[in-house]
Amino acid sequence: MKRLRCPKCDEWLAFDETKYSVGQSLVFVCEHCGKQFTIKITAKKKKTNASQSTSASSSSNTDEQEPIQRGSISVIENVFGFHQELPLFEGENVIGRRCVGTVINVPIESSDMSMDRRHCMITIKRNKKGVLTYTLRDAPSVTGTFIQNDLLEDKDRRRLADGDIVTIGATTFIVNLDKDTEA
Repeated sequence: MKRLRCPKCDEWLAFDETKYSVGQSLVFVCEHCGKQFTIKITAKKKKTNASQSTSASSSSNTDEQEPIQRGSISVIENVFGFHQELPLFEGENVIGRRCVGTVINVPIESSDMSMDRRHCMITIKRNKKGVLTYTLRDAPSVTGTFIQNDLLEDKDRRRLADGDIVTIGATTFIVNLDKDTEA
């Protein structure tokens, strides 16, 4: 089963993608708000077939491969939202409150209005030794970003360690680093 969100009311809808072929367009009517919208089945399934074929054809699809997860954040449950495990990837991970129309890498589903839609960023990159480093900075946000109860100033950047506690608005998360990170 595949899940997708209604673009109007943001509710989840489910459908069985195995019944449809690649390139086929599907029309949905949201059972919650009545919004009608269309999606197109993409060739995402073919990526698994390409990885099973020869290495020459696989190397031509390197741009289409999904990025490798490089750690995660564990959002602590509170009155505004539930516990969430969200992946982090190499590059810039923009963290904020999930909202329709806002494009961010790490959307936290929460009703916490003190969390900005683009609140903070965790940048993951390799240093000269090839070891992953994690750096936190504020977006800048209205309420600020706290790491271990210390407020980050507008241009501050802080190196993260495994288990660091970050607070954005009234929401707190724990940073879980990848295994090949510098200790």
